[in-house]
Amino acid sequence: MIEVKNVTFGYTPSARVLEDFSLSFQEGGVYGLLGKNGTGKSTLLYLITGLLRAQKGSVQVDGVDSTRRQAEILADMFIVPEEYDLPAISLRNYVKALKPFYPNFSDELLEKCLREFEMPTDVNLAALSMGQKKKVYICIALAANTRYLLLDEPTNGLDILSKSLFRKVVITGMTENKTVIISTHQVHDVERLLDHVVIIDRNRILLDKRLEETDDTPVDIEKLFIDTLTK
Repeated sequence: MIEVKNVTFGYTPSARVLEDFSLSFQEGGVYGLLGKNGTGKSTLLYLITGLLRAQKGSVQVDGVDSTRRQAEILADMFIVPEEYDLPAISLRNYVKALKPFYPNFSDELLEKCLREFEMPTDVNLAALSMGQKKKVYICIALAANTRYLLLDEPTNGLDILSKSLFRKVVITGMTENKTVIISTHQVHDVERLLDHVVIIDRNRILLDKRLEETDDTPVDIEKLFIDTLTK
């Protein structure tokens, strides 16, 4: 379980992104974290992983303060940021370097996810396009087999077919106790994946709702988002 308790954070003293903000994510399922630009979605993901430290309040993962960055907690958490660089080495060597930090890493799942994305099982990372790097990194994140997976705008840079395959790949890597948090503006790319939607507006939670489908018809997340913001 992830608990954000009365958190205040700003990149400068005069510009606070979050102030006295509280939110929790229960174990299991796929959360959509939605909000307008600048509402603190990415910041919240970095606070959860301990990459940022709140000025006030606390963020706890399974009862442990995220800022302690305990190895046991980090081994069960993986974040795919919106922007990142990959080293100019082979995928095989990159995975070899990562695996000691993720004891549940599955080579079989990595290969399966790569096949779903129609990617080769070993490539030189430096030779990949932005979209290809995104696909490979998402596959690595799922193969790490962590209980918590945080994805920041995961479909940015993917073509139309790859966005469709993204949903299939995420489902391939899901387990009963895995919690996935997807921060995105591309709601149509992920709406069929979501079990739960959280809509934030700076220090307010406008909606924290478990989704219920009727007659196999998914909830229109874009409409839900617009209706929530314009109430």
